[in-house]
Amino acid sequence: MGNLCSISISMEDTVSRCWDCIVRQASYMCKLEENHKALSLSLEELRAQRDDVNRTVDCAELQLLKRLSQVQVWLSRAETMITEVEELIKDIPQETQKLCHACCFSKNFKSSYKLGQQVARKLEEMDDLKKKGVFDKVAENQPVAPMDVRPIESTVGLESTLLEVWSLLQEKDVGIIGLYGLGGVGKTSLLAQINNKFCSMPVGYDIVIWLVVSKDHTVSKIQEKIAEKIGLSNDMWKMKSCDGKARDIFTVLNKKKFVLFLDDLWERVDLIKVGIPLPSLENGSKLVFTTRHLEVCGKMEAQKKIKVECLGADESWKLFQDKVGEETLDSHPDIRKLAKMVAAECGGLPLALITIGRAMACKKIPEAWKYAIEVLKQSAHRFAGMEEEVFSLLIFSYDSLPSDTMRSCLLYFSLYPEDHVINKRNLIEYWFCEGLLDEFDSMRKALLQGYNIIDSLLNACLLEQAGEDYVRMHDVIRDMCLWIACEREAVEKRFFVQVGHQLGEAPDVGKWEGVRRMSLMRNQIVNLRSTPTCPNLRTLFLNKNTLKVISEGFFKLMPNLRVLNLSDNTDLRELPEGISELVSLEYLNLSGTGIEELPVKLKSLTKFKCLDLSSTENLKRIPQQLISSFSILQVYRMVGSGVYYQDGMIEGNVLNGGNAGLIEELKCLQHLNMLSIEIKSAFALETFLTSRNLQGCAEELVLRNFPESKVLDVLSLANMERLEFLHVANCDNMEEMKITRDFGEMRMAQTNTPFNSLGRVFIERCRRLRDVTWLTFAPNLTMLSVHCCPKMEEIMSERKLNETENVVGIPYPNRFAKLKELHLRHLPQLKSICSDALPFPCLTDISVFKCSKLKKLPLSFDPERNKISIQGTLSWWKELEWEDETARNKCLFVDSSLGLW
Repeated sequence: MGNLCSISISMEDTVSRCWDCIVRQASYMCKLEENHKALSLSLEELRAQRDDVNRTVDCAELQLLKRLSQVQVWLSRAETMITEVEELIKDIPQETQKLCHACCFSKNFKSSYKLGQQVARKLEEMDDLKKKGVFDKVAENQPVAPMDVRPIESTVGLESTLLEVWSLLQEKDVGIIGLYGLGGVGKTSLLAQINNKFCSMPVGYDIVIWLVVSKDHTVSKIQEKIAEKIGLSNDMWKMKSCDGKARDIFTVLNKKKFVLFLDDLWERVDLIKVGIPLPSLENGSKLVFTTRHLEVCGKMEAQKKIKVECLGADESWKLFQDKVGEETLDSHPDIRKLAKMVAAECGGLPLALITIGRAMACKKIPEAWKYAIEVLKQSAHRFAGMEEEVFSLLIFSYDSLPSDTMRSCLLYFSLYPEDHVINKRNLIEYWFCEGLLDEFDSMRKALLQGYNIIDSLLNACLLEQAGEDYVRMHDVIRDMCLWIACEREAVEKRFFVQVGHQLGEAPDVGKWEGVRRMSLMRNQIVNLRSTPTCPNLRTLFLNKNTLKVISEGFFKLMPNLRVLNLSDNTDLRELPEGISELVSLEYLNLSGTGIEELPVKLKSLTKFKCLDLSSTENLKRIPQQLISSFSILQVYRMVGSGVYYQDGMIEGNVLNGGNAGLIEELKCLQHLNMLSIEIKSAFALETFLTSRNLQGCAEELVLRNFPESKVLDVLSLANMERLEFLHVANCDNMEEMKITRDFGEMRMAQTNTPFNSLGRVFIERCRRLRDVTWLTFAPNLTMLSVHCCPKMEEIMSERKLNETENVVGIPYPNRFAKLKELHLRHLPQLKSICSDALPFPCLTDISVFKCSKLKKLPLSFDPERNKISIQGTLSWWKELEWEDETARNKCLFVDSSLGLW
C-alpha cells in the first residue's frame, strides 16, 4: 500500500509540473503578439532614455567635465540592448502568422515557443536597464595630473638666480619670465629646481605643468602634451581641430591658477593658438621658459629677462671637484694644481665642467692631466666626451642661425685667440672685404649689416659683450667653431688656426694648401721665406708676431687673398715688392708696424678698399700718387703715422704745410667714406677743409703741432657730421677754442646739435688754453680727457656759456648728460669743472691727478644711481668740499698711489 501511495503522489507532481510547463509555453506563444507591442514600446522608451543621457553627457563634456565610468557602461549596454531588440522584433511578425487562428498553437511549436521566451526575457532586461539608467549626475570635473617632481643632479652656482626668479614669481605684476643663456649653462637645471620648489610648496596654485618644447614643435604637439596634463586627452578629443582643442584647453586653464614651465624654446610659441590664457594680474598665473636666444624672450613678451651666466672661478672649481672626486685629486701632489688649469679651460660652462670632470675622474698621474691641458688648448674636440656630449648640444645653436652668412661670420671669430677682446668695427671691415657682407657696396652701410649680425649672435648667446665697442667668444664656443671650421667644413672652406702657440717659424707649406682662412697671430715668427701654394686663401692673420723679413715670393701664389693683417709687428721695416702679386687684396692692415715706406708697386692693387696705417711712427715716405691710385679706397687710417709729405723729402714747405700734399691726394678718392687722419699744420687743415667729402667722412681727427694758431674756430669743424673722436695736441700758442657768431647764424639754422656724433675728446699739451666751453655743443660726449694744460682754469666757463647761449639763442641745460669718463691730469690752475652741480646720469669714472686747486666736484645725485669711481691722491680727496653729503657717499674713492689706474 505504501509503495502504491508513493507512486500515486509522484505521478500527480509530475503531471502538475508538465501542465505548468505546457501552460507557460502556451502563454509565451499566446502573448507573443501582446509582448511584441510591449517590447516595441519599451524599446522606444530605452532609445529616448539613451538619447537623454547622451545629451546630458554631451552638455557636461562641452563644459570639459569627464563622464562617469558607470554612465559609459550603461550607455554601452543600452546600445547593445537596442541592437539586440531591434533584431528580435524583426522576427516576431513572421512567427505570429504561424499561430492557429484564435488559438495559441503554432504550426511550428518549437520556434514559436523559443521566440516568445526571448521576447519575455528582453522585456524584463529592458525594464531592469531603464531603472539603472537614472543618474543623479553623469559627469564630474577632470582629474588634474599631479605636480611632477623633476629629477636633477646637484647643481652649483645657480642659487642666486634661483632666488631671483623665485622672488619675481611672488610679484603680482610679473607673469612671464624668460631665462636665456648659452647651451649647457644650466637653464634646464635651474627651471627644474624652480619646478620642484613649486611642487614642494604650491603656494596657492592649482596646477604646475612642465613641457619640453622641441625645436620642431607644432601647436598640435604642445596641445596634446598639455591635454595629457589636464585630463583632456582621449580619442574623441584628439579628433578635434586645433581651434577646438585650443578652446577646450582655455576653458580648463582659465578656471585655474597655473604655473607653466616651457623648456628649450627656439622660437615664439603662440599661447593663444595653443589655448593657454595669458598670465595676468587678474588670473595670477605664471609662465617661465628657457631659451638660448634673447630674441625669443622679446617675442614671448617676457616682463623679465634673466641671463643664466657661466660659473665664476670658485663655483667652477667646486663643480669640477665634485665630478673628479677627492680621491683622484689627492692621488698625487701635482694633480690638484693641474686640475685647476683643466677646469679653467672650461670657461665656467657647467656642461663642459661635468663632462671633462667625469672623464678625468680616474686619471691619477700628472702626465694624463698635462696631456688633457694640451688637448683642450689645441683641439678640444679630441677630448673624450667633448664632441659627443658638449659640441653636439652647442651645434644646435650654430645650425639654428638663420643664414649661411651669419654662420660664416660666427666661424670667423675662431681666428682669434682664447678670451681675445675683438673690436666690432675692425671685424666688420674684415667681413666686408672678405666678401661675407654683400648687401651693400659701401663700407659705411655694410657696418649696419655687420652690427646687426653681431647683435644677433649676442642675442643667441654665441658671443659675449666686452664693452660698448668690443665682443669676445666663450672658450667652449670657440672650440666648437674651430671643430666645425677645421674638421667639418668642406676641404676648400677649412681654417688653419695656430694662435698663441709660440711658433718660431711658419707652418710647413704643405699645411697651407686648400685653406680658406688662416690665423698665425700671437706667435714669435720672425721670417717668412717660403712660397706656400694657397689658391683658396681669403684671409691671413700674421699680426702680433716678431716679423722682420717677408721674402719676395711669399705672396706669389695667393691670388685670392682679400684680407691681410700684418699689424703690431714692430720690427717689420719694409714690405716685399712681391706684395703686388696680391691682385685680389682689399684690406691691408699695417698699423703698429715699423714700416718706413710703402712700395710704389702697391699701385697694382686696384681692389684696395681699406688701408690702415695707424701708429706707423717710422713711416716717412709714401710715393707720390700712390694713395690717389687706390681709386675705390673706402677706408683710410693714418693717425699716429710719421709721414709728412708724399715724396719723403722733409724740405721746402713741409714745416709749414705738414701733410697737405697727402691730403690733396685724398681729395681725389671719390669712394672714400671712412677716414681717420692726423693734420699737422694750420695750412694742412685749411687744405682739408676745402673738401666737403673729406669733412663728411672724417671719423677721427687729430690736430697736432699748430704753433702759429692762437684761436681754433670750432666753426671750421662743424661740417664733420660723422666726427667721433677729436684729439688736439701740442698746440702751444692756442688760447681759445670757440663758437663764433657766424656759426650761430649759419649752423644753428640747420640743427641744434652740430657735433652730434662726437663721443670722445682728448686735449693735451695746449699750454695757453683756458677752457673748452664749446663742448656744450657735443650732446653725446662720453669721454673727456684734458692733460697738461697749465693755463686751464675751467672746463666750462659760465660767462662763455651765457655768451654762446645769447649768440645761438638755444639753452643747453643737459650738459654732460651722456658723459661716462672724465680724466683731468696736470692742470695746476684748474678751479672748476662747471659752476652748477649736475646729475651726470651716465658718469662711472673720474680721475684727477695734479689738479691741486680743484676743490669741488659738481656732482648731484639721484639716490637710485650707482656709485661713481673717483681716482686721485688721498690728500686731494680729503680736501674736497661737498655741498651734499649724499654725493660723497655715492662715490667710491680709489687711491691713485696704489697704482690701480
